[in-house]
Amino acid sequence: MIVWGRLAPGSRVVEAEISERLGVSRTPARSAIHRLQQEGYVTLGERSKERRLIVAPLTQDDARELFEIVGQLEGLAARGAAALDRARRTPVVQRLRRLNAELSSAAKQRRPDPMGIFDLDMAFHRCYVEAGAGPRLLGLHDATKPQAERYVRLYITSLIDEIATSVEEHNVIVRAIEAGDPPAAQQAVDANWRNAARRLSRVIESLGERGSW
Repeated sequence: MIVWGRLAPGSRVVEAEISERLGVSRTPARSAIHRLQQEGYVTLGERSKERRLIVAPLTQDDARELFEIVGQLEGLAARGAAALDRARRTPVVQRLRRLNAELSSAAKQRRPDPMGIFDLDMAFHRCYVEAGAGPRLLGLHDATKPQAERYVRLYITSLIDEIATSVEEHNVIVRAIEAGDPPAAQQAVDANWRNAARRLSRVIESLGERGSW
């Protein structure tokens, strides 16, 4: 619910309400909320005298840190994908090219579908992550990436004009993986996420942070 925006940034997290909404007892709800707090989805509202739990706000500083973390994790995965032998790299590269072409085409439509673009972008990144990440790295990625997705889902409409730049950055990633160049693949992914953080920061500055007051 948090990742999909069904619980808005900054909204209160009340154990009894969550329990009722999900149709579970308060014990598993309490455990889940505690886990979400550990992972950064839920935090204490600093401006409340009672320091109530709230859904983590979406801020420029948090977005920058999250995107850089995801970039490091995915960079390691891309490095692993580029280190695969050619027989295993080839289908990965083919799928990456196809997804990136679809992403480019989707962004050029007269009325682009923001969530369709979001799904294609997520699929592109997931492709090389699954190809190159081991179980530990994949676990870390799966725990962190959805927090970055919160930002993209909310601000995607304002990021559509930047998709062409992302597509070009994706092409650099694909070429590095195809060439079997692990350092270049890692560097290309890191650059893509750092640039994405700067693009998102400009949008947040224009539209405002969410849940932070």
